[in-house]
Amino acid sequence: MDAHAVINVHVSTRHLADHPASKKGQFAFAYQITITNHSDVKVQLINRYWLITDGAGKRSEVEGAGVIGKQPCLAPGEEFQYTSGAILDTPVGTMEGFYEMLPDEGQMIRVPIEVFRLAVPNSIN
Repeated sequence: MDAHAVINVHVSTRHLADHPASKKGQFAFAYQITITNHSDVKVQLINRYWLITDGAGKRSEVEGAGVIGKQPCLAPGEEFQYTSGAILDTPVGTMEGFYEMLPDEGQMIRVPIEVFRLAVPNSIN
């Protein structure tokens, strides 16, 4: 199974200006993920991995089972959507990573999540 072609990951982000972290000089962001299964078999999201890099180059890694406490199964043609967040020390940064997904038949596949930007509107970096 070619994970690039059959499992699609779409990301949209937004800055949370009213988040309590903003009062501490940090920057909070929400990201909404939509995962779509374009394969012909059911797949289950087992693990996630994120590499978060702020504008100063500080990196942090997040990994673990599932997303938002779930390990969703997606039948062919189905999608799963969730929203989560990240807090940075700078007004801009990036995230990238992958999901490990298990097809009904076959071995674990790694679905890459391309680099996406977290940025306060009108900030430059």
